[in-house]
Amino acid sequence: MSKKHVCIAACCTILLLLGCGAYLALSSFTQKENRYVLIYDTDTYNSLCSRLDTIASPLRMPMFRTMAAVSGYSGRSPRPGRYKVSGISTFTLIQNLRHGLQEPLRYNVPLVWTPQNLAKRLSVKFLADSTSFADAFADSILLADLDITPPELFCIIIPDTYEFYWTMSPEDFLRRMKSESKRFWNDERTKKAASQGLTPKEAVTLASIVEKETAQDDEKATIAGLYLNRLHKGMKLQADPTVKFAVGDFALRRILNRHLQTPSPYNTYMHEGLPPAPICLPSRASIEAVLNAETHNYIYMCAREDFSGHHNFAETYAEHQDNARRYTRALNERGIR
Repeated sequence: MSKKHVCIAACCTILLLLGCGAYLALSSFTQKENRYVLIYDTDTYNSLCSRLDTIASPLRMPMFRTMAAVSGYSGRSPRPGRYKVSGISTFTLIQNLRHGLQEPLRYNVPLVWTPQNLAKRLSVKFLADSTSFADAFADSILLADLDITPPELFCIIIPDTYEFYWTMSPEDFLRRMKSESKRFWNDERTKKAASQGLTPKEAVTLASIVEKETAQDDEKATIAGLYLNRLHKGMKLQADPTVKFAVGDFALRRILNRHLQTPSPYNTYMHEGLPPAPICLPSRASIEAVLNAETHNYIYMCAREDFSGHHNFAETYAEHQDNARRYTRALNERGIR
């Protein structure tokens, strides 16, 4: 073979290798869909590579290691975060990892009874642990900067689906919720609350009672109107969910007289007016029900005896007693204590 042919063959080989390298660098790192890699504070470059190796397409990891070495990334400690791996090239993955360009995750803030419940739920989805979230939720100095006290935490959290970074700190979460709360409480909603004689915090507190009274969105405005009637008449709310909160037993299915005697500012059988703060994290539907409460003359309510989740409403105590007797009889027949 002549020198000319050898040179041509060598050039072709080099071009082929460059083409293969470009293909491996610019084609998808993995063919698997919806894949992400989580990098923790304790991860090293080698532990990251081990994790990526389980999802990489053939020959992608040698290219990844080569590009990481050339770019100097292999000598760095990986930046913690949640990074997208599927649907992007090896080159893009390296760039994202180098610059800490995380992929946000969509998270639906859950409806919970207590801040401790919320802390546990958040810790399942995000890097910070439940203790860190719980400590922030009880940090009076941090919360004072957000214009609330620890018991009022749920006054600034509007349940919805938001985008967060996996490395979000508890303080980041709280400040984001405060920002979303300000957006939610626009002039229109604030005026609606005022027309009911409520501040936004009081509207959320009442909504938390409505939330635990029913799972039926179609009767929430009726229940909100009933409690507003009681408030305006100076009557005690006598809301069973506040007794569950005071007792600390959220699984109670039947409220007995001994439960009604529980000493707590949240026990609306003992104290007039609203509780000092929300008893749970209410849904947007419950808040809107308070702001758009139904106008009627109902003062009393009792769960229906068919256990449908709906209620019977009454304007008089005599009518309410009939409803209550039917429900009590149904409880006894089912052996619910």
